[in-house]
Amino acid sequence: MKTAFVLGNGNSRKDIPLDYLKTYGLVYGCNAIYRDFDPHYIIAVDAKMVVELNRYKVQDRISVWTNPNKAYIGISNLNYFNPSKGWSSGPTALLKASEDNNELIYILGFDYRGSGEDNQVVNNIYAGTENYKNKHDRATFYGNWLKQTVATIKKNPQKRYIRVLEDRGFIPKDFARLENLDHISVEKFIEMYAK
Repeated sequence: MKTAFVLGNGNSRKDIPLDYLKTYGLVYGCNAIYRDFDPHYIIAVDAKMVVELNRYKVQDRISVWTNPNKAYIGISNLNYFNPSKGWSSGPTALLKASEDNNELIYILGFDYRGSGEDNQVVNNIYAGTENYKNKHDRATFYGNWLKQTVATIKKNPQKRYIRVLEDRGFIPKDFARLENLDHISVEKFIEMYAK
């Protein structure tokens, strides 16, 4: 079975060793993941993030995918979604993994809600760094990310999706209707893929 791992940057994936994943399948990462790990693909749809990637010539060693943008004229080695979905990076990475004929797709770091007391603080491994919100900023509402994720999973009923989450992690009610989506704990995932 062709397996893929889609890595969002929610805090739930911070303790998962990533180096092992490439031996099991294709790895799709988002935005600043290159700072810590080189996946097979990086999806970045924010213009500032693409400019950062280009500053370090990440696209010369990793396949970088983005939406067409006039700001990128003159930047070489970028791959473009055509047509652009206009989605956020994480759901766009999930869509690409699904369109690349992977059959089993693990979803990591898609936490959907904030962290901290009352889940109000930004939940991102890279919070407080260049091109990200500050660590104590208010979390962005997850509605669009969730809607885009659900659309991709519904569009691909023949594929199996497994979302990895922390114990007592948040499971949006919209996921209950998706028969091809299951959830496992970070601990179980590490036991299966990171030893």
